Amino acid sequence: MTAPRRLQGIFLVANDIDAQAAFYDAVLGLPLKFRDGQRWVQYDAGGARFALSSREEAQPAQAGLIPIYEVDDFEGIEAQVTCAGGQVLGVRDMGDHGAVMSLRDPEGNLFQMFRRATRKPADSQPS
Repeated sequence: MTAPRRLQGIFLVANDIDAQAAFYDAVLGLPLKFRDGQRWVQYDAGGARFALSSREEAQPAQAGLIPIYEVDDFEGIEAQVTCAGGQVLGVRDMGDHGAVMSLRDPEGNLFQMFRRATRKPADSQPS
């Protein structure tokens, strides 16, 4: 496994997305990047992402802040994490958004690795 490219973002598990979004809008004033109803609210934090997540969207997380690291691929991550005493919880394919691998460190803290979806070359059309 190669080192992550960067910290892609952090999400906070929220019990009330609207109330939390109102709070962070007022306190941080970050530009809204994306909202998926009551499931996910994502802000641009200077190139990184800060998001609010519903419990169902955050699975397996139930509370707290979850860091997300961007990687080129998932190759070797499972072996590296388990050999270091951690646990791989699974991979969630999000289609065109990419995929996330959920992991736990030896103390049970959750973190994720994010892999972007591979871009398909545009079909070239004769002129």
